[in-house]
Amino acid sequence: MVQVDTKIQNKKNPIINSHRTYNEIVQYLDENWGQTKNFMAISQLDEIFGNLSKKLNIAIVSGTSGKSTTIHFTCKLFKEENLKAGAFYTPHITLYNERFSINENYISNTSFTDIANKVIQTAQDNKIAATSKDILTMMALIFFHENNVDVAIFENSSMYGLDPVMYCNPKISAVTRIVANSQDEDTHAGITNIMTMITPNSHFVSADQNKLNLQIMAQLAESKGSIWSMPIRKLAPLQYPFEQLHGRCAALAERITRIYIDNFSTSHGKVQVADSLLNKPKGLRGRPTLEAKKVAEMTPQRTIEQFWSEVVTTLPSRFQLIQTKKSNILLDNADNLDALSNLFLGARLLCYQQDYKETSLIIACHEGQFDNEEFIKQARYFFKKSSGSIAFCPTIPTTVGEKTKASWDVVKITNAAKTAKIKAKAYANFADAFNAIKTAHNNAESLIVITGSKSIISEYEKYKETIAE
Repeated sequence: MVQVDTKIQNKKNPIINSHRTYNEIVQYLDENWGQTKNFMAISQLDEIFGNLSKKLNIAIVSGTSGKSTTIHFTCKLFKEENLKAGAFYTPHITLYNERFSINENYISNTSFTDIANKVIQTAQDNKIAATSKDILTMMALIFFHENNVDVAIFENSSMYGLDPVMYCNPKISAVTRIVANSQDEDTHAGITNIMTMITPNSHFVSADQNKLNLQIMAQLAESKGSIWSMPIRKLAPLQYPFEQLHGRCAALAERITRIYIDNFSTSHGKVQVADSLLNKPKGLRGRPTLEAKKVAEMTPQRTIEQFWSEVVTTLPSRFQLIQTKKSNILLDNADNLDALSNLFLGARLLCYQQDYKETSLIIACHEGQFDNEEFIKQARYFFKKSSGSIAFCPTIPTTVGEKTKASWDVVKITNAAKTAKIKAKAYANFADAFNAIKTAHNNAESLIVITGSKSIISEYEKYKETIAE
């Protein structure tokens, strides 16, 4: 259990005056979302609970897209190395529990409820104006500390604003890639913002391929006294089609793990390091010698290449393919142009691999979520390569963080798609769109892609529950 620092002056101990149930906590969190304007709340909570952000080995992953996938692969690799990795994801799709995991196991309802009660009551007792983001971040710190994780990996959800995880003193900062979502977004400003959390002697690594972005990152890292690691160049050899889709995220995960083991691991002894997948035996580095090849053939050992060839992503709603005898459904919560571009690539590769004859895209987005003209260009290119159509439907504010966001104008975007000679139709809601698509293309040779926002993924999950009942 977490011990509260009793030496802190003018602070009340976090005594639980009223124990909320799991559902009451969910309701409390749903009602207390707000914009993070500073780190005052999370810093006060962290101080009361004993400065846990300074006691954990923390890595933070930022970027336009690929953050959750990178963290997911990192956790798989840490588990393979017999290390305990905690992951704090954002957002969740159906349950808050999805945000917290240790070695790929989600937090239980009991632990979630107990920790949430501690943090919420502490905030109220000490009159701390904590938003749900502050509370969830503090919960993650407590959860990981109580379970003695070797490393805690946090996802930074904000490119141009503040996220409480940015307060958490990362020893490793990683960036997937930085891409503007519209003409109004300044990638330089985004890079500068996410690098405000960099501290002296911490490590920084990026998988971005833009030379200007990398130059800016390198300069900022150097100015802050951070240790700059060479950018990711090669893709990890994942199974087809995931090498092209997630290979760079996996390679970034491999580098994060390597940096941790080399610099921060206390549980890895010399024997363990020698047996690590990340260490190639002498003679096999670079161009292997004939003698080394013979030894490897006689005494085969599991390699990092074998690991990547076997590993698959099991993250819900992140390029999640659900196959049945009558339908193939691809779920992806892509909500920006970069993520959608990657999704279109993956869907196209799946069509080549599985020989799908028809691809139907069901998409719901928020107003101003991205440049609609650029989206239409992406969709037009996709449907030049793949036969199919788009079903546009409105978002419904059912998921956390989207309650104040207006839906896009489905009629307007549908007309824009038709003008670009894309087969498209507007629907009043997701259920109507899904039923229409399933009726027309309910066979094993068709692919239904559901994407655009967390809202539409939630609608699909609710639809499944309704059908099951």
